Amino acid sequence: MSERLAVNKTYKLFIGGAFPRSESGRSYVVTSSKGDFLANAARASRKDARDAVAAARKAFPGWSRATAYNRGQILYRIAEMLEGRRAQFVAEITAMGGVGVKQAGEMVDAAVDRLVWYAGWSDKIGAVLGSANPVAGPYFNLSSPEPSGVVAVVAPQGPLLGLVSVIAPVIVTGNTCVVVACERAPLPAITLAEVLATSDLPGGVVNILTGSAAEIAPWLAGHMDVNGIDLTGADPELAVTCEELAAENLKRVLRPPAAPVNWLADPGIERMTAFLETKTVWHPIGV
Repeated sequence: MSERLAVNKTYKLFIGGAFPRSESGRSYVVTSSKGDFLANAARASRKDARDAVAAARKAFPGWSRATAYNRGQILYRIAEMLEGRRAQFVAEITAMGGVGVKQAGEMVDAAVDRLVWYAGWSDKIGAVLGSANPVAGPYFNLSSPEPSGVVAVVAPQGPLLGLVSVIAPVIVTGNTCVVVACERAPLPAITLAEVLATSDLPGGVVNILTGSAAEIAPWLAGHMDVNGIDLTGADPELAVTCEELAAENLKRVLRPPAAPVNWLADPGIERMTAFLETKTVWHPIGV
């Protein structure tokens, strides 16, 4: 019997719930920490970025109107599906990051736990940030948080945990997002996209682009239909460029951290509040 040929995986973009190749037809070689060939990944273009923004905008009304409980259920389902593909993520992180199997497994476990943590916040963040305000008049004055809209995310360089930690707080609060994955280590990001595609998450809520952040991020920062941008994974020069472009339509900007982030630490609620707005309603008492 002849030896069978392996069916090598093709790593594509994730836009609107589908897995297209880049419209430019470009790809780039992804190598291991030792320089060995691992795969070819799609190199996204600005047209792909525009398509991803359009998909995120289309998904926003339905996702933002979903109940907080439903969004939490879906994040929990993502955690379940990620847990089921633990071995694949461990293999990819080990190959790309130069870490051992034990450490890679701990990273994946922490990513699953982080999703469950944010799922639990879905129906609580409104109670923490909302309020009934005292006013000088016969009115009820109620404030509640609402999602900003479409958020662009420059993912951190490195592990799966960092990627999950920037996506989960954006979507659990009702935003949709376009993520520029780590250029050097994109494989876990696309495998995560496969998890998202099978986790009841509506198409377009999360869109993942692989390629050069220096090429794609400025287009997202200047896009007039993007409401916020998370620059966690951007280098200082790119961050300054994106901040200047984001000012054109007053995007909410989450600047890169001043010091390396310990993704294993308690994340707090700052990443959820960064892309929330406050709506205040006045209502006459007795009407």
